[in-house]
Amino acid sequence: MFSPRSLDDDLAAVRDRYAPESPVLDVDSDFETLPPAAAEDLGLFVDGLDPASYPAEWLPEAVPDLLRKHAGPAFTVGLPGDGTVVRTTQTDPPAVLVKRRAEGTPDDFLAFLVAERLVQIGREPGPGTVGGENSGGSDAPGLPESFLPFFGDRYRDLDAAIRRPDPETGASTTGFGPTDVFQVANALFDAWVGLRVRDAFASWEGEYPRLFDAWIDAGERLSGRLGDLSGEVARGETDFAAATEYACSAVKHDLDLPAPYGALDTTAYRDRGADYAVAWAEKTFAALVDDEE
Repeated sequence: MFSPRSLDDDLAAVRDRYAPESPVLDVDSDFETLPPAAAEDLGLFVDGLDPASYPAEWLPEAVPDLLRKHAGPAFTVGLPGDGTVVRTTQTDPPAVLVKRRAEGTPDDFLAFLVAERLVQIGREPGPGTVGGENSGGSDAPGLPESFLPFFGDRYRDLDAAIRRPDPETGASTTGFGPTDVFQVANALFDAWVGLRVRDAFASWEGEYPRLFDAWIDAGERLSGRLGDLSGEVARGETDFAAATEYACSAVKHDLDLPAPYGALDTTAYRDRGADYAVAWAEKTFAALVDDEE
């Protein structure tokens, strides 16, 4: 299921700097979520396992089944939308996992994706930025593994801001469903993580030029569509959750974001984290509903 991945010199140097103990492992499957039996095999490559579970009260009544399983006691790794390379904090030390789909990814870009996860392992969230840090769940060091421990009990507030559930039936009154909340939450988490790590990428021009160039190139490929993203939403060509996902993926590349996403590319979001994300969602989705009325 897993095998150690050979690292080029620049990538090995990045690991030594940011996550010196972390294994980088190839995975022989394209998983969205590793089931418990497979996840437990990670124990062969690390010093220990620390499966995370999260309080049931963090979740609203209506959530995708995969998220409910993610929060439960079973040892699972990964969620839909995590990408080709993922990291987990449920091992000691944290590990980086490269999915089989990476076989079709250009070498330099794949190297950047691995480097990105290694940098994430080496960063800390900052006080007061993570909603789950004082309300139960995993106490793993470093950045949270997923958006659920990032939001913690504030995930219910995010759901309320996006779906505005009917108080009697619990049904959405905005047209957005639990899957939209999941997608927006994952996007907001991606943007916040990007704010906390992109300074490392920007510093690599002289030291790790291949990785720096891959970071720049990936940003350039995103930038062309950003300018018309709001127009795509207005014309009904892209739904708002998908647009949020696209815009938030550009934060780690330090690109200019269109409204209303520019408010996420701020020091305030970097330093306030989950509370700021929920406040942004409350304001943004209220405006969307008002525009439709």
